[in-house]
Amino acid sequence: MASLSVGEVTNRGSMWELDQNLDRPMDEEAGRLKNMYREKKFSSALLLRLAFQSLGVVFGDLGTSPLYVFYNIFPRGVDNDEDVIGALSLIIYTLTLIPLLKYVFVVLRANDNGQGGTFALYSLLCRHAKINTIPNQHRTDEELTTYSRQTYEENSVAEKIKRWLEAHAYKRNILLILVLIGTCTAIGDGILTPAISVLSASGGIKVQNQNMSTNVVVLVAVVILIGLFSMQHYGTDKVGWLFAPIVLLWFILIGSVGAVNIHKYNNSVLKAYNPIYIYRFFRRRWNYDIWTSLGGVMLSITGTEALFADLCHFPVLAIQIAFTLIVFPCLLLAYTGQAAYIISHKKHVADAFYRSIPDAIYWPAFVIATAAAIVASQATISATYSIIKQALALGCFPRVKIVHTSKKFLGQIYIPDINWVLLVLCIAVTAGFKNQSQIGNAYGTAVVIVMLVTTFLMVPIMLLVWKSHWVLVVTFIVLSLMVEVPYFVACILKIDQGGWVPLVIATAFFLIMYVWHFCTVKRYEFEMHSKVSMAWILGLGPSLGLVRVPGIGFVYTELASGVPHIFSHFITNLPAIHSVVVFVCVKYLPVYTVPTEERFLVRRIGPKNFHMFRCVARYGYKDLHKRDEDFEKMLFDCVLFFVRLESMMEGYSDSDEFSVPELGAGGPPTSSASAFLQGEKTCSTMCSNGELSLSSQDSIVPAQSPPLRGMTGSSLLTRCSEGQASSVGDELEFLNRCKDAGVVHILGNTIVRARRDSGVVKKLAVDYMYAFMRRMCRENSVIFNVPHESLLNVGQIYYI
Repeated sequence: MASLSVGEVTNRGSMWELDQNLDRPMDEEAGRLKNMYREKKFSSALLLRLAFQSLGVVFGDLGTSPLYVFYNIFPRGVDNDEDVIGALSLIIYTLTLIPLLKYVFVVLRANDNGQGGTFALYSLLCRHAKINTIPNQHRTDEELTTYSRQTYEENSVAEKIKRWLEAHAYKRNILLILVLIGTCTAIGDGILTPAISVLSASGGIKVQNQNMSTNVVVLVAVVILIGLFSMQHYGTDKVGWLFAPIVLLWFILIGSVGAVNIHKYNNSVLKAYNPIYIYRFFRRRWNYDIWTSLGGVMLSITGTEALFADLCHFPVLAIQIAFTLIVFPCLLLAYTGQAAYIISHKKHVADAFYRSIPDAIYWPAFVIATAAAIVASQATISATYSIIKQALALGCFPRVKIVHTSKKFLGQIYIPDINWVLLVLCIAVTAGFKNQSQIGNAYGTAVVIVMLVTTFLMVPIMLLVWKSHWVLVVTFIVLSLMVEVPYFVACILKIDQGGWVPLVIATAFFLIMYVWHFCTVKRYEFEMHSKVSMAWILGLGPSLGLVRVPGIGFVYTELASGVPHIFSHFITNLPAIHSVVVFVCVKYLPVYTVPTEERFLVRRIGPKNFHMFRCVARYGYKDLHKRDEDFEKMLFDCVLFFVRLESMMEGYSDSDEFSVPELGAGGPPTSSASAFLQGEKTCSTMCSNGELSLSSQDSIVPAQSPPLRGMTGSSLLTRCSEGQASSVGDELEFLNRCKDAGVVHILGNTIVRARRDSGVVKKLAVDYMYAFMRRMCRENSVIFNVPHESLLNVGQIYYI
């Protein structure tokens, strides 16, 4: 607890000191709320159910890769049996190293309380090092139940890495850019996956009818895509139950067909499990063809990045069970069986999957394959929704409508605007290329970039969060890059063959995210620097220099402390203000959720007769405002609860006697910024040795005013007691009367513009791109569920 002597306060005489005393952080309020929330545990039955359901949401993309992998490895055909065995060996060990070892057993452990994806890794890092570019966090936020972090020894490697990251702003910006690159390419993945999966499955029609036009196949694929995206509003929960049986049947089908083909055609392909054939494959095809083949092998692990991004829908253990027991064995059998068939039918490599299926089950297999391709698309669509939600919460994406589709699982969401954008782009890619080979080139580029970003982000995660030994970190990096860098080079060499598509899509989304985040940060910095001094507010007196009309005014601000500039703008242009003013700060924290019991922090600002409060509403990137059905009612109830609690805490003081600093000997204070504490009954006792113990429950009144000069400590105490607000019952009745009189929500309608001396690029970004996005995105009043008739916008222009 901070302790300041009267002499020290007087000597400092700073405005900052007075502001700190008038509007103190909510340490005690936050402390009372801690440990009121406990994480739910999953029962064994529910875990098995979720493992089954994860097949339909998470693994569809990875499971449908056998439809198109071998065709992209050998686009010019197969000449040698050992090429097929070498390619199969590459597929086997790529599947083992990347999806199984790297993601399922390592990366999934780096989840942020069950949340996956690049933004989840970033939020995890933001809690362990001060790298958040929007500095709106406070130490009280660290007391949240869901705010887990590590502490470090002074000279440990983790502490040195932490200091290195925090040292300069450019390092934080580089890390943010890396996260945005991974996020944007993952969104591009969400566009390309439906295109290649559905188009490849639809191609099965042409296998049995070689005279059929390619346009017919494309038309069928487009119709399926429209149906898929039209189903999204039903939610992941319902879609998962619908798709999970299909995917389970799909894995059983490809595993069984693969086992039959191994026995029927050529069981010598089993020697591909010897990694020596990888070396022979590279030695024999060490020219341009090796990079073409590597780009095709890369497609065997597409969907792995969605496995991590979709983690918010299911617990880690459920995904690990489904992958190790069903997905991984069936994929190995499927690829091995296809390789056995291709060795015996080298001319059929272009459509080896469908031709390897026995005639008796061809059409049922086609139906299952088409359904499985639709499911594959669902995995990346769900991942895209999660990514956009996380980006929005961390200030990196314009405000869009988010719908929670499940009452049981908070992470299952649907974003209508993004859904239709994805549909349009998917149809454009499918109809534009009409060729799964070029779409495959584009697809591989998007996937490998996301994997590389995840690998680089795992380095600080392992050092700061897990405190891993540097040998383990180096081992992880070497094994990951040993596989991913060659695949990255192979994909980059195919930019002119379709690989440019994800780069264009990622660049467009990157510009949107970076410009929005840049302007959000600058707007926050402007509000921080232009906030009004509490001394100025205090100098206006209890009436704030205006007529206090009955009612409650909720003033929304991004600041968790201080008075926002829009409030001074408001009271200097209007002759009246409400009897009760509540400053409301809604902020997102780098946590997946803030329990409802810990969401709101309330405290009083200034003396009681000012009737001013501050309420901080804290949300995680998984939370949604719309779940707070009546945000206004919640705010008012929190203020009432605070007033009652304040009165209760006063009643539990150790003594009714409080020592007040003697002002007779030292004379009156010489600074208008000096203040003394009002003699209330608070939960913390004031010291009798001339020092004041500052509590979060203390109220402060001006020390330097003519009637107070020359008074003794006893008379001051009496005067202060008379100036207090009446009993808690009277104040509660006053608040209720104000609520009945009317509630007004005051929001800042800020226009951000570039300064006149700014460069052309900045003017284009701020004055046009950001302005357009602000007009197109949802208003804060809609997000906060504010009634239109109770809304008052205060216009301002910020020049950045």
